[in-house]
Parts: sequence; C-alpha cells; structure tokens
Amino acid sequence: MKLGFFLLSLVLYQMILEPGIFKVEGDDHDDDEFVRVRGVQLLLNGKPYYANGYNAYWLMYMASDPSQRNKVSSAFQVAANHGLSIARTWAFSDAGDYPLQYSPGSYNEDMFLGLDFVISEARKYGTKLVLSLVNNYDDFGGKKQYVEWAKTEGQSLHSEDDFFTNPLVKEFYKNHIKSVLTRRNNFTGVVYKDDPTIMAWELMNEIRCPSDHSGNTVQIIDGNHLLEAGLEGFYGLSKNESNPNFQVGTDFIANNQIPAIDFATVHSYPDQWLPGSSNEEQTLFLVRWLNDHIQDAQIIIEKPVLFAEFGVSVRNMSSESITIRDEFFNLVYSSIYSSASDGGAATGSLFWHLLAEGMDSFKDGYEVPLDENSSTATLIAQESQKLNRIRMKK
Repeated sequence: MKLGFFLLSLVLYQMILEPGIFKVEGDDHDDDEFVRVRGVQLLLNGKPYYANGYNAYWLMYMASDPSQRNKVSSAFQVAANHGLSIARTWAFSDAGDYPLQYSPGSYNEDMFLGLDFVISEARKYGTKLVLSLVNNYDDFGGKKQYVEWAKTEGQSLHSEDDFFTNPLVKEFYKNHIKSVLTRRNNFTGVVYKDDPTIMAWELMNEIRCPSDHSGNTVQIIDGNHLLEAGLEGFYGLSKNESNPNFQVGTDFIANNQIPAIDFATVHSYPDQWLPGSSNEEQTLFLVRWLNDHIQDAQIIIEKPVLFAEFGVSVRNMSSESITIRDEFFNLVYSSIYSSASDGGAATGSLFWHLLAEGMDSFKDGYEVPLDENSSTATLIAQESQKLNRIRMKK
C-alpha cells in the first residue's frame, strides 16, 4: 500500500474546517426567495425548482471594468429571453494579472465590485447564481496558488494536493470563504450571505485529488447552508467501471453523502474524456453516464443532482458538428426531463458556455451563441419551456 494511501486513511480531510462556516445566525429558512432542498428536489416558492442554465465563468472579470459591464447585462438578458434561470460563475481569482485576491486576505476592490455588479444584474434578470470559491486548476490561481502562498510562509509542501491537508492552506481558504460570504454588495446593499440571488456555493471547480484514488481525502464537513462540492461525477474504487478509463481521486457517491452537501453535481465531456473514440462510442458513454448518476442520486445518495457542466466542442469538426452538438444537448435534456417528469432527482443542467457579443478571444469551441438563433439555441429554449411546464403542474 502506498504511504499516501495509509496516511490519508487515518484522517478524512475536513475541507471546511468548522461546522457552521456557511451557517449564519438569523438565516430565515422559510424565506420563499431562497432555493431549498426537500428530498431529491430543489424548491422555490414551495414548488419544485428546475434549473435550466449556463456557465459564464468570465462575468466577474468582465464586470470589473465598468466600460465592459454591458457584456454582462447583455448575457443575462439574452439568456433570460431563452428561459434560462440559473448561471454558474467564478467567485475566485487568486493572484495573477487580474486577481480578486492579491494574497491571503488582501482583495482587489475593483474585482469585488465586478462581482457585486454580477449579483446585482442576476437579480435584475431573475437569475439564480452558483458561485464557485476556488479552482482545481492553475487557471485563476487555484489550489496551487494557495499551496504557494503557504510555502512563502515557511510551510514545507510538495504537492498541490497539500491544499486538502495543510492547516495553513485550509485557514487561507476558510478566510476567503468568510470574506465572500460577509461582503456587502455595493449595488444592492445586501450582504452576500443574505442574498437569495445566490442559490448555492461551490467548494471547488472540478475538485480532484489525484494522489488518492479512494476519494477519502476530499470528504467534506460543512454547516447547514445550501452547498455543493463541485464534483464532476467520477466514481471511487467501488464503481470504477463507470468512469471513462481514469480516476481523479473523488467518489460521486461517498462525497455527496455528506449530510451538509445539499445536492450532487455532474459534468459531462465525452469528447475530452474519450479521446480518439467515435461519436457513437461517446454517445453510448453519455447515455450510461446520465442514467447512472440520476439513478445513484435518486436511490443511493437521495439528493437532487444538477448537471453543472456539459458540452461538446465544435472546433476542428466537420460541417456536421452543429448536428452532433444538438444531438448531445438533446440527450442531456431528454434525460433530465424524463426524470423531472416523474419527480426524480435530476433537477437541471448548465451548458458550457455562454459568451456575449464581442468576446471572440474567449471562444474555445464549446461556446453557444444564443443571439445567433442557432438550432442549439432553439433546443435550449425548448428545454426551459418544458421544465417550466412541469413546475407549473406541480
């Protein structure tokens, strides 16, 4: 047995150090403006809430420049016109050229004002937000930057995965969470922790711990607040056959069974995860991936599941690429609608990703231009309508 596995078996890491870090005295859990959880469903105003939405990681960055804020407003507006009611975005940018956090506890007010504006505009357009608090990857600093900050304080660290175990790193991260939750929005006057525009906090974007394939290291303890872990849906050793031929050190079932985690999340990128495979093979994988996670959320985890990222790149593909993307979106949407129609655990999805006009440099092949009246945009709007009809019936 590897030494790392032995050590990690002794202590399950508590990602949020103290129960209650997300629990704020005076929270009114009967406030209908907040999204709540009951069984395998999310609720809003006492009715099942189905989230058809999108990812737009760039919102805070763009809004930090007042001359570019029109792009943020435009994105929210065009999304709302297609019935999209939820957006996932970053509440982090650690060090680097455009930081939110220069160093532990030292913040860039211009960037924080950008996040203020994003939340204010989301509220204006009736959009709920999922705010992610740190990145797994080096982009925007991520867990590697937290480890580097600790090393400059004299900590002897050797791996990015020390993020999950080092006391000083955990203290840096905990303090960042507190800084975000207690921020008072300069546009609305509402403290973030009290703003129902924010549906959920995400502990980490695509949390991974490659040094421990068991998934034990990223076990999470947290307080009583709407929370999700940021998992992609990869399974641990007990159900490794459902993974796409690799592991990332998380366990979809065990990590989501923590009582404080309110709902599970899944990401879906067969074109990245199965390189060299055919479209037919990727489709078969996607169908199994969707069905396995909806079933496991319903029967084993007994919590809602949100497909928080999905997409397929149309870059370097044939003229049929849009058709392939439409088929991919349709599979995701059909699975969610089928589950939701029966009162199941699937509560919605957020495609990757939405861009505003004039953001060509942000294109990565996965962007969906809603303002071009594409066939994909039509599918997205139809899914919004279908989920809303279910909500109205219930």
